[in-house]
Amino acid sequence: MASMASVSRILHKDPQPHAFHGLHWKSYCVSGSAIRRAASYHADPTGALSFPRGGERILNAAITASVPLSIVPTSRANQFLCKAEANVSGDVPSKAPSGMSQYERIVELLTTLFPVWVILGTIIGIYKPSAVTWLQTDLFTVGLGFLMLSMGLTLTFEDFRRCMRNPWTVGVGFLAQYMVKPLLGFFISMSLKLSAPLATGLILVSCCPGGQASNVATYISKGNVALSVLMTTCSTIGAIIMTPLLTKFLAGQLVPVDAAGLAISTFQVVLLPTIIGVLAHEYFPKFTERIITLTPLIGVILTTLLCASPIGQVAEVLKTQGAQLILPVAVLHAAAFALGYWVSKFSSFGESTSRTISIECGMQSSALGFLLAQKHFTNPLVAVPSAVSVVCMALGGSALAVFWRNVPIPLNDKDDFKE
Repeated sequence: MASMASVSRILHKDPQPHAFHGLHWKSYCVSGSAIRRAASYHADPTGALSFPRGGERILNAAITASVPLSIVPTSRANQFLCKAEANVSGDVPSKAPSGMSQYERIVELLTTLFPVWVILGTIIGIYKPSAVTWLQTDLFTVGLGFLMLSMGLTLTFEDFRRCMRNPWTVGVGFLAQYMVKPLLGFFISMSLKLSAPLATGLILVSCCPGGQASNVATYISKGNVALSVLMTTCSTIGAIIMTPLLTKFLAGQLVPVDAAGLAISTFQVVLLPTIIGVLAHEYFPKFTERIITLTPLIGVILTTLLCASPIGQVAEVLKTQGAQLILPVAVLHAAAFALGYWVSKFSSFGESTSRTISIECGMQSSALGFLLAQKHFTNPLVAVPSAVSVVCMALGGSALAVFWRNVPIPLNDKDDFKE
């Protein structure tokens, strides 16, 4: 079986990647399933390959197909690798595609090192707050809106049609995001008897949509990145209703909650930029392709600032009450990762899908929670859990992703996602 991966590497008539609508793929790729059907082969002493009856026909049919049979995204920048390039454990190649430019490789490296930037931002935010606190509410809103715009620029109408083709898979992820996580936030707040402002802040951040960092963590963990992107998109769109509604329902008994204000802010900061990005990609593709090369790098810088600024703005509180604040947020994320995974397993999903839903459930847009807390709650302590969540989410998600990266995906893993 170990030689199956090497076989896939010789099944390219043209080893050079070809660009097509912003994607990079290698022509004449053969899907893993086609290889598995055909390649119950062995090497004879001369090194030649022999196939069972019908095996050569299947391989020839796959090789001569003029389109790649299976592609998986490897980053938010829509770089793709053929699944046939993966080894039998589900790993993607350790090297970047040869068609990627030096700039694209640098951006992918910077994106993958997201946890490092969060740690550096946290240190700067605590010990040198003035370096990051200039990103106050108005600029913070613009920065977060730009991130949502950059996500929209990578999406097309076809992505939403794919959601319709995967209602059960995406639906379970959506429910995990907006049912499991908010209830966890509520019960942890009540169990630990947090003060009303801190409990409200914890509930608020638990009701926020998935964050873009989850897509990077999914890639590292060998999960389904295409599904991760779709789930982030769906939870982002759903946030305009779910975030204010759930916050009002779960935290309304603790403090006054302006559900209408939360909905309007969510629409302005999250949904509107995303819609603009999707429409721009759909109707102005040439313009989008020119600017989309810059958005990943700007996105990395902005994401780091959006993580560091909340820490800087609550630095004094963290210095005096850090341990008390970290515990409930850390428990929230750890429990969300675990429950997201087991909910997926109980739904009979495969390992790759379960990892994806786990990460989506455990990682959310803490920056949005921080912004909403600042704009719609008078007590500044409401924003503190979101600031702490930025760090816990990034470090917890990254640690889990690295752990899973070293745990092979079963060869016969169930495919729950329809392209």
